[in-house]
Amino acid sequence: MDLARDGPVFLRQDAIAHLVVDSLFRGVELGHYKLGSFAVLANHVHVLLLPEISPSCLLKSLKGHTAREANRLLGRTGEPFWQRESYDRCVRDSAEFARIATYIENNPLKAGLVQRPGEYAWSSGNPRWRERMETQTRERLETQTRERLETRTRERLETQTRERLKRQTFTRV
Repeated sequence: MDLARDGPVFLRQDAIAHLVVDSLFRGVELGHYKLGSFAVLANHVHVLLLPEISPSCLLKSLKGHTAREANRLLGRTGEPFWQRESYDRCVRDSAEFARIATYIENNPLKAGLVQRPGEYAWSSGNPRWRERMETQTRERLETQTRERLETRTRERLETQTRERLKRQTFTRV
């Protein structure tokens, strides 16, 4: 399958592959998942996700959006873009996560498409996407830190206000 011997090869087109990669990053922005490794090959996609919403909902959203946009770019209407099924599995620990991530990023190499994993244009191993993933991760961490700080500040102010009201109540009695 990695050598694109079966099925349509629409993903070989740069515009379609770019659409899929952009959609993967959009899912992160929407809070649907955290994005691990990915590789967009000629006739299928490998992607490692840490879901923040139901996997069936995130796949419906991702596949639905990319199918509509890809078919629009291809001038197709009323035809399925993706196969109905998808292969998914639960990743049990960080060692398995790392093994799967390596498998995905090495997939274009194994298929004979490149000499080194980072050379493949539509893989998370490519510096172009690696940088974007790191930026997204950094921004997500900054946002989480800011939100925690705001929550702590709000909680501290609420506590101070309650304490002040208690003191006022005692002085009035």
